[in-house]
Amino acid sequence: MTLRVSRLYGMDIYNDEGKFLGKVQEVVVDLEKGEVVRILTEPLASMSREDAKRILKEKSVLYKYVKSVEDVVMVAKQVGPTPPLE
Repeated sequence: MTLRVSRLYGMDIYNDEGKFLGKVQEVVVDLEKGEVVRILTEPLASMSREDAKRILKEKSVLYKYVKSVEDVVMVAKQVGPTPPLE
């Protein structure tokens, strides 16, 4: 699936059971691979390293779980927290 990253910002995120997870606030991109890695429901700007780690762990979705991006972002239900960035 190819789309502009800017299109994701502000979109609602739902899991495949219909649960609202939040709105896209930030997007993490792997510039070497040219692909989105994570979408976050809280912005990372102006915060401590510990807060950023918490948000990446608790308030983000790995993009590999995204099933579709249309009017909303639909993701597969995940088991447990997302793994930290590598």
